[in-house]
Amino acid sequence: MTFNTFDTLQGSVRINLEKLSKVVNSGIPLTAFFFGILGYSFSFYFHFITVTFIYLTVLNFIYLHVQKRHALLSNYGIVAQMRYMIESIGPELRQYLFSSDTEEKPFSRVERNEVYRKSKGIDSSSAFGSQLLFNENEIKLRHSMFPQSKESLEAFSLCIGEERGLENSYTLKHPLIISAMSYGALGKNAIRALARGAKKAGILMNTGEGGFPKYHLMEDCDLVFQIGTAKFGVRNEDGTLSETKLAEIASFSQVKVIEIKFSQGAKPGKGGLLPKEKITKEISELRGVPMGEDIVSPSYHPECTTPQATVQFIKKVQDISKLPVGIKLCLGLEHEFLTLIQTMKALDIFPDYISIDGAEGGTGAAPKTFMDDLGLPIYKALPKVQNMLIKEGVRDRLKLMCAGKMINSGRQFMALSMGADAIYSARGFLLAIGCIQALQCNKNTCPTGITTHDNHLQAGLDIEDKANRVQNYIQSLDREYIELIAALGKKSLHELNDENLFLEGVY
Repeated sequence: MTFNTFDTLQGSVRINLEKLSKVVNSGIPLTAFFFGILGYSFSFYFHFITVTFIYLTVLNFIYLHVQKRHALLSNYGIVAQMRYMIESIGPELRQYLFSSDTEEKPFSRVERNEVYRKSKGIDSSSAFGSQLLFNENEIKLRHSMFPQSKESLEAFSLCIGEERGLENSYTLKHPLIISAMSYGALGKNAIRALARGAKKAGILMNTGEGGFPKYHLMEDCDLVFQIGTAKFGVRNEDGTLSETKLAEIASFSQVKVIEIKFSQGAKPGKGGLLPKEKITKEISELRGVPMGEDIVSPSYHPECTTPQATVQFIKKVQDISKLPVGIKLCLGLEHEFLTLIQTMKALDIFPDYISIDGAEGGTGAAPKTFMDDLGLPIYKALPKVQNMLIKEGVRDRLKLMCAGKMINSGRQFMALSMGADAIYSARGFLLAIGCIQALQCNKNTCPTGITTHDNHLQAGLDIEDKANRVQNYIQSLDREYIELIAALGKKSLHELNDENLFLEGVY
């Protein structure tokens, strides 16, 4: 049986939108007229339905004959509005009803649930078998036939700045650092929850490039102050570095390290982006920018147009701050990075660490093509950087860090085995404080109150509860670190190397 508004195609039913819209568009006013007659002839209560369909008739008329922005609405009326409504909830339908446990991006339900359970202090073990595919194009950790005793393992310790004999060097007691997330990208409650959790867990936290770290400082955790290309918080009117403002920031007891951001994995070659919807009066004042406009940071530091100038700029920040100074970048053209290293070597000036950000890294907002098509993934970039540093004979002059979807101990150990000394993670900690991967970070509508400045949405984020989740997450990872180090036959994280990796088909 075939209806006017449906076509049959190879045994399935396909909606004919043109016919359906004609039926609906004529049926709405007819229904209003019909119930109007019923209301006039039988009962006043029918007019409640009459009014509803009169409203729909007017709305449909506007869609069809008044508005001109949407061709679908002009052609099909209210039926097309149903399409927009379904499209708007499509991600939620796929996430909760249709996608398998392993196919969502950027993090699957399996990956997210592991972090959720860790952050809640719940057993995160699995049963029956891995849900991942196993083939030759993957990376695996190689275990030892002779595991170490857990009692013989050495505690982690990493001193940043020791290569320069720095008086204000900083010692990490944990290999995981909360990666750069600014006040602006995140709301104040999320910042405070992460900072308080960092304090509880005894880990370092990066402020991001958002200017004066008001809410980061409030919770008294150890901080990396990041200098982005816009130099929010430490810039002169012309966009150059303010020595006075940098010295003031460096004088805070909570600020232990300075980081210069040259590029970011999610948008290499482009500066930071904060949509105007997320700019409050307070953010405008902290960053020194106008409200009502997108904040688009420059794509480079004006002081850093050559390798020599870049190295001298690093030295300038070191001299002003008197603190360990690192640099962050996403690897692009390898010969340019090699030239930078060779320039450091020639001038005998090195940052205290280099952090390599993988192209799979996250961000609050970025053009899609930059997010999808630029930069090297971390497992491609990290070995290249490690090998260049070794080949130039300067690997012992600095520490090497990395970032890029490092939310679980397995991926972290793979990076540590490729040469990283410590790991940055942002989204792992966002998941720990309740992120549901709604993918609305750039819209000020985050349903969990994390990446929004809407007071109503932020009110649902309890700072103390989420801080405890950060601490639980770190403690759960610590327990897995012990298990993994012992299984790999090592006594400390510093002993990890590429012999621990199965890499066939990857490089």
